[in-house]
Amino acid sequence: MKKRIQHIGCLVLTIWMLLACHSLPENVQTVDQLPAIYPDYIGVTVPVGIAPLNFSMADDEFTDMDVEVKGRGGGTLHVNGSFADFDLDDWHQLLEENIGSQLIISVCAQKDGQWYKYQDFTMDVSPYPLDEWGVTYRRIPPSYMLYSHMGLYQRSLSDFEERSMIENSQVHGNCMNCHTQNRTNPEQYVFHVRGPHGATVIHTAGSNEVLQARNDTLGGTMVYPYWHPGGRYCAFSSNKTAQIFHMSNNKRIEVYDMASDVFVYDTQNHVALKDTLLMKKDRMENTPVFSPDGKSLYFITTPTGNYPQEYDKVKYSLCRVSFDEATGKIGETVDTLVNAAETGKSASWPRPSYDGRYLMYTQLDYGYFSVWHPEADLVLLDLKTGESRAMNEVNSPRSESLHNWSSNSHWFLFTSRRDDGLYTRLYFSSIDEQGRATKPFLLPQRNPKVYYRRLLYSYNTPDFTSRPVEMNAHEMGRKLERPERMKIKVDGK
Repeated sequence: MKKRIQHIGCLVLTIWMLLACHSLPENVQTVDQLPAIYPDYIGVTVPVGIAPLNFSMADDEFTDMDVEVKGRGGGTLHVNGSFADFDLDDWHQLLEENIGSQLIISVCAQKDGQWYKYQDFTMDVSPYPLDEWGVTYRRIPPSYMLYSHMGLYQRSLSDFEERSMIENSQVHGNCMNCHTQNRTNPEQYVFHVRGPHGATVIHTAGSNEVLQARNDTLGGTMVYPYWHPGGRYCAFSSNKTAQIFHMSNNKRIEVYDMASDVFVYDTQNHVALKDTLLMKKDRMENTPVFSPDGKSLYFITTPTGNYPQEYDKVKYSLCRVSFDEATGKIGETVDTLVNAAETGKSASWPRPSYDGRYLMYTQLDYGYFSVWHPEADLVLLDLKTGESRAMNEVNSPRSESLHNWSSNSHWFLFTSRRDDGLYTRLYFSSIDEQGRATKPFLLPQRNPKVYYRRLLYSYNTPDFTSRPVEMNAHEMGRKLERPERMKIKVDGK
């Protein structure tokens, strides 16, 4: 009788193993640790509607996987193959059934003919929706001087479809940069083209204006744009940028400015509004952004220095000045929100949440071009208390850099080199009412290990978009290749 009970127990255990890991032999070995998977999706928080978070074993010697996903609120997925490849519709349904709850993931994997079963791990399904259709970004190759092939792209967040908005092959290899929408609205955007066909393109009210790329009165090209929420104004900085290469350093290159100023462009009257408060000769102002209510303009500033010799002494402070939408005028007083003299660090890329609660910026040892700085981290400024804190829950030992908010201010995206230290990839995180962020997850791909290993491009200047961007690339290319450019009128002190 005892042997019969043992036999039945073994049979039940075998059946359980087969149910958990289909088509596996009976000698499944239990491993008392979490699986090492790529991408690292263990413990992340995801929004409903996101594309399937497919993954592989990080170790290439694993040849097969068997994965089961159970929702605490109901529903089950089961897949097997060389990687976890979830059905799109089934994945979306499972997330819908588990809003505000958890998914439990069981992984079995085979290596050298031996199957292993790992500890289960979880993913949280956020109660906060991510209402954006997708994301926009530039993809750029690892080149310092030559543009090579690059372009501006958009990607649906609910599946794996990527679409080209415009590529530099349509403008004879010029550099494409800085596609910037107004609060995720694809009806109003600006982007730059650098090179022989250089221009600043402003799309608003259904039409395109092709502006002269450089204006000597402004002191340089129009870069780093940010829209006023009202849509009439767009803030820019005017930069004279240079770069140097390191011979013995953990950094490859340093991008810095010989000079830079901030100004506001009036799209209605086609006038650049200069103001001496933001164009001081003894200071360099940079990376302007408007507040969500349109009443303030944030920017970074540093004293003019001895370049390039003292490039590593340049530290930017984060400041704010009032703005009058009715007149387009800047206020008389500059408030310093983050003082570089006190922090000993440099602030860059300020981005306020659209609900006006927080401002996220990048902090690095010096300079402002953070993508080449491994120490660059994201910092969250509480606009109610005036206190800043490092976002340790999303930062890594490698560069965190460009970032932007979703329209409901509960999600943000950012670029990071945490994967391999060479290429910037796109990550997403959620943030709650207390300003606590969740573990970030990598932009999903159908076969992420293969995709990211083969992709020799970096993601750059990312943003959310509420709908697909409608851009006729061929027509835009022809327009940019024509010599006609709108000259910018300059008005101000």
